[in-house]
Amino acid sequence: MTEQLNRDLLQRWDQEDELAGFREQFHLPDNLIYMNGNSLGVMPRQALARAQDVVEREWGNDLIRSWNINHWIDLPQRLGNKIARLVGADEGEVIVCDSTSVNLFKLAAAAVRMQPGRSKIISEPGNFPTDLYVLQGVEQFSDGRVQLHTVEREQLLEAIDEDTAVVVLTHVHYKSGSMFDMAALTARAHEKGALILWDLSHSTGAVPVDLNGVGADFAIGCGYKYLNGGPGAPAFLFVARRHQATLQQPLSGWFGHANPFAMRDDYEPAPGIERTLCGTTSVIGASVLEVGVDLMVAADMTKVRAKSVKMGELFIALVEQRLQGLGFTLVSSKDSAQRGSQVSLRHEQGYAIMQALIARGVIGDFRAPDILRFGFTPLYLRYVDIWDALEVLADIMARGEWQSSEYQVRTKVT
Repeated sequence: MTEQLNRDLLQRWDQEDELAGFREQFHLPDNLIYMNGNSLGVMPRQALARAQDVVEREWGNDLIRSWNINHWIDLPQRLGNKIARLVGADEGEVIVCDSTSVNLFKLAAAAVRMQPGRSKIISEPGNFPTDLYVLQGVEQFSDGRVQLHTVEREQLLEAIDEDTAVVVLTHVHYKSGSMFDMAALTARAHEKGALILWDLSHSTGAVPVDLNGVGADFAIGCGYKYLNGGPGAPAFLFVARRHQATLQQPLSGWFGHANPFAMRDDYEPAPGIERTLCGTTSVIGASVLEVGVDLMVAADMTKVRAKSVKMGELFIALVEQRLQGLGFTLVSSKDSAQRGSQVSLRHEQGYAIMQALIARGVIGDFRAPDILRFGFTPLYLRYVDIWDALEVLADIMARGEWQSSEYQVRTKVT
């Protein structure tokens, strides 16, 4: 950054920020800097009212009639169509249901079934654990017909071959924030006749995504990070329209039936994206998620990404100014084209340092063994928040606060 950085300059940036008006739409506790929206987004102010309405009026008064009069039955599709606008998909290609883990199993198993004679699932080591665990489960359930191969990201293009059934990658890496070239990897998979499945959990609502523009086959994503849907919010999945008529997902539940209320014994898959449904989508959870999605849809993703990039560059510049010689190393790329909406630092005392930061009102998070993560959520984070967070971090290091015994004890959730 060429400008001389100081807090007054960053206040001016905040005053000029075209996204600044969104901040008042979120509940943000006083005296707290929240830089963990890449793990759990904050609560939209309207979420509480929406939850209360669903519980008191729709469930409490209208009861089972709400499936029709309050359109519960259409909620997965309606919300999916809104998310489609954030990931470069068309209406009828995205649906809200289940969790990211369940959706990954459904689509990975379906992709393998669509590729008879091919025996490889390719991913990368260090991918988000649930992705690797689920893919190991697909391998086990196939009785060895397909095997998971993890390949370092620098070698992925070469590793995709004519024996590859499906490539499963996380677009923005959860730990480092590194971002794949989605177009190049999708093109390589298709060149070799393989399918590709993208995990968008750290991308949706954070960076521009164009699934149809790159020709992606499948995708999954999370509802409670940048979409601000609340803890355990329902997830979503994408199936390109060209695959929907032939896709056979393994969890053939009644909501995926062509006519679920016919109550027939034999399963007949729905003709479109609905065939990926299994059981009942959480109505309360999906209704609250819709509040966060509506806010994200109302924002200009070009402006969101531009602010995210500027915030990442600011954070890195301040780290280099304030934390030199204190044992920190930059994990995330300095190249914004290769970085999502977070910056990660490495420090051998990362856990204790993060606990000290949280105690001082700056919330990021820690990922084993030594990574401190800081997320940039442009709809509610300010430039001055980044300045103030680095001031606190530098002070903690100067005072040695992280050495306190209370910060050495590992909690269940880090």
